[in-house]
Amino acid sequence: MEQYIINGNKVLGGEIAVAGAKNQALKVLPAAILCQNPCLLKNVPEIEDVERMIELLTDLGAQITRKGKGEYEISTKEINKTKLKPELVKKLRASIMVAGPMLARFGEVTLAHPGGCIIGQRPIDLFIEGFQKLGAQMSEDGDIFTLRAEKLRGAEIILPRVSVTVTENLMMAATLAEGTTHIKNAAMEPEIVALAEFLNQQGSKIKGAGTPEILIEGVKELKGGEVKIIPDRIECGTFIMLGLITNGQIKITNCEPKHIENLLYSLDKAGAKLEIGQDYIVTHPSNLKGVDIVTHEYPGFPTDLQAPFTVLMTQVKGTSLIHETIFPGRLFYTDILNQMGANIIMCDPHRVVVTGPTKLYAKKLVSPDLRAGMALILAALVAEGSSIIENIYQINRGYENIVARLQKIGADIKQV
Repeated sequence: MEQYIINGNKVLGGEIAVAGAKNQALKVLPAAILCQNPCLLKNVPEIEDVERMIELLTDLGAQITRKGKGEYEISTKEINKTKLKPELVKKLRASIMVAGPMLARFGEVTLAHPGGCIIGQRPIDLFIEGFQKLGAQMSEDGDIFTLRAEKLRGAEIILPRVSVTVTENLMMAATLAEGTTHIKNAAMEPEIVALAEFLNQQGSKIKGAGTPEILIEGVKELKGGEVKIIPDRIECGTFIMLGLITNGQIKITNCEPKHIENLLYSLDKAGAKLEIGQDYIVTHPSNLKGVDIVTHEYPGFPTDLQAPFTVLMTQVKGTSLIHETIFPGRLFYTDILNQMGANIIMCDPHRVVVTGPTKLYAKKLVSPDLRAGMALILAALVAEGSSIIENIYQINRGYENIVARLQKIGADIKQV
């Protein structure tokens, strides 16, 4: 089993570039199904989740060619089936993103519940309800479900709760639907705006992306084209906190500071010394104090940055209330930080109080998930001694070549 070995308590410094956004790449790849001609994708992060999506689309018949680092050409003209292989679907939660484009172009799609979960445990109810509003019908056979629609038709869809992937999926499906679709209570993330811009370049008619209401006027077909994946804002925010927690001067390049304004507000309130440019951020050693955060849908504080922020708060003076409102149970990793020496009290499954600063000590750790796993890397890099992190596949799913990139700025980390 592969693992990271990290010797901590070192000051980091240098330059690190932000990779392309995982959460855009995993939507643009299936969006190419809607296009009649090939699409060229640039700045694609070379991560496990992208590899799994490519594997899934290739199995359907798509022709995908790697042109260079982070550059892929995809042609979906040769797709010859509508049933997604269950063993591939269950490797990737984002496989659900193939449903909308397949339904729009071929009128049918069959797939297992992503990750092998039943609807009640890992809900896909909003996807199904949205597709049904557009005219699709669903049938189930065990954990396999099929969506069919002779022709999708525009509809007014009110989402009972904000969901990024539901917004994107319905937006893609509606591009080839007959008539106009109105999505209300839509998510507003930068990745949604980027996806809409890509689709509009290929001939779709989408208005309002980045606001709570999106209008999609259906068109008959989309052409092909080129797209450059935007910088990953979660990776950018993580690297900022890495610089602050190790008292390093790190220049984070190829980033979009405007996409993480809520994080920058919280860090400024904590006393962080940051130099912010148009496409870069430089961290400087700072005397930080504790601040409270509440996670919220964009433009609120990102839930995916909650774990590294919590690690940072273990090293600053004072107390911090961390309130997670998006995902129940996402704070359970804090028990691992306590085992390393942190002082974190769980008030309930949604809130913890962090008191700092506390000395962290190396431990043998197991990554519970993608974002908490990256937070454990931050904890290990500031801890005294040599830590081992297992289940690193979870981390490699979302962070490109992370070991070499951290080594370049002085981290003592290796994968064995």
